[in-house]
Amino acid sequence: MIGEKNYSKNRRKKILEVGVGTGKNLEFYSTDKEVTGIDFSEKMLEKAKNKSKDKDHVTLMEMDAENMTFEDNTFDTVVTSCVFCSVPDPVKGLKEIRRVCKNGGKVIMLEHMRSNKPVVRKIMDRINFIPLHIWGANINRQTLKNLQEAGFNKEDTTYKNVWSDVVKIIGIRNKK
Repeated sequence: MIGEKNYSKNRRKKILEVGVGTGKNLEFYSTDKEVTGIDFSEKMLEKAKNKSKDKDHVTLMEMDAENMTFEDNTFDTVVTSCVFCSVPDPVKGLKEIRRVCKNGGKVIMLEHMRSNKPVVRKIMDRINFIPLHIWGANINRQTLKNLQEAGFNKEDTTYKNVWSDVVKIIGIRNKK
């Protein structure tokens, strides 16, 4: 179509941050992006709203990662930071991310997960009930496996260990 290339070049990229929390990442988004942050916690969002008062490119909404109200293929990029330890049904939440991220879009995740090292894995499994009951975080989630169950392609997923094999930065090219 005539003008389609110019439209896509001039259009502001739309970013969704799932689990925006208190808004710690908001300062890192440039003003040439349209940023939407969601969180299920009203108290966390109040803190994030205070940090984003002067940021016209940021919209914050109370919303559950498992039941997003956005249309399919809305966002160019979806970002998470230490979120999928506390989403009750992580596969459902990841399916929602896949749905709202455009075909060819990016998903960037910084997540902690269950170790593949036998001794560490056993320890994490045995003590998981402690952080789960104290602050609602599962330390033994199998996020890479959950991504595949949610429909993301293994060959379109890369990751780098940030701390041992427990904390990873994950990059996904969303292909539908």
